[in-house]
This record gives sequence, C-alpha cells and structure tokens, in this order.
Amino acid sequence: MSGGESTEHYTLVCDDPAHEVVLVDCGPREMEVIRAVREVTGLSLWHSRLLARRVPVTLLEGVSAHRARSAVAVLRRAGAGAEWRQESEPGERNAPSP
Repeated sequence: MSGGESTEHYTLVCDDPAHEVVLVDCGPREMEVIRAVREVTGLSLWHSRLLARRVPVTLLEGVSAHRARSAVAVLRRAGAGAEWRQESEPGERNAPSP
C-alpha cells in the first residue's frame, strides 16, 4: 500500500447457535415442576404434566443460550433436573451443560 490507500477490516458476527432445554428428572416436587414446565413452554397445565412425566424430554428447541439458561434456572428452582445444550448438526453429539 502506498499513498492514500487504506485497509478496512471487518468482523463478522455469527448468530448465536441454537440451544435446547432437556428435562432429565422431575424430582420430588412434581406439581412445582409441572408449573415450571408450563412457565417455560407456555403449554397448558395438562400438556405440561404429560411432558414432566415423560422424562427425559426436550422442552425447548432452537432457543438462544440466554433463554435456555433462564429456562433451566426456572426448572431447577422448582426441584427438577434440567440441562441445556447446544443443538448439534446431524451426526454430532454434545455434552450436557453443567
């Protein structure tokens, strides 16, 4: 480069990869967990009860990391065993969140 030439650099920002929330254990306070499932999913109480009794079950898919962590926090406060993980591409496997 010489004279009046300048170089511009760009940083590409990738979208947040999709995450999923998995209910792995209902715990001893089933009714509180069912209410928490309802809160995170927006489903009816009846559908939430069906999901809570079918563990392990994926409650949310394709959500942001922030929403996934928030949902897991709500479920854990209710006494459930829950985890969030990044959704994998076909053929990949991911470890559960801590």
